[in-house]
Amino acid sequence: MSTDTAGLVVLVLLGATLVAAALGWTPAGRRVWVPFSAGLLAVTAVTAAAVPEVLVDGRGGTTLLILLAGLVAVIGGGPATTLVFAWVDREDHPATGDQQPLRSAAEVLRGGAWIGALERTAVFVSLLAGSVEGLAVALALKALGRYPELRSGQSAGAAERFIIGTFTSVLWACACAGIVRLVHPG
Repeated sequence: MSTDTAGLVVLVLLGATLVAAALGWTPAGRRVWVPFSAGLLAVTAVTAAAVPEVLVDGRGGTTLLILLAGLVAVIGGGPATTLVFAWVDREDHPATGDQQPLRSAAEVLRGGAWIGALERTAVFVSLLAGSVEGLAVALALKALGRYPELRSGQSAGAAERFIIGTFTSVLWACACAGIVRLVHPG
């Protein structure tokens, strides 16, 4: 595959990932579109890594690459995190069907979707800028902002939900930033 073709394939795959990730926000789409978007993201990463040099034509192509990867990071991370929470909530008490600890934690940790979107934006931008400090500041701000809710003891599962959501969200944003870095290592 030529370097120009690989660049075009990466952009098309990121566009398809964005559409699948957006469909993951629908109630019925979470089970199908979130795994599909994760698979597309993996295929995009493999495509970007498999070709020694991937070219995205000019400044407009680079801008499109960063824009698509950033949108996938912000939009796709929410449904991915929600799906992971659904798996965890299901596994919470499978025999009795009692899913109270982690579900009640969601009520304590209000605003998680917006905070997660901002977190993924900060992680994505920090990684592209090569700023480990920015990454540390974003994660520290989130932890400090949630500290009172986590220490209050209102919900037994709040700390676990916070950690699971943060890891899922950050890993998704890291994968998106990694694709950009594979195409433009400098």
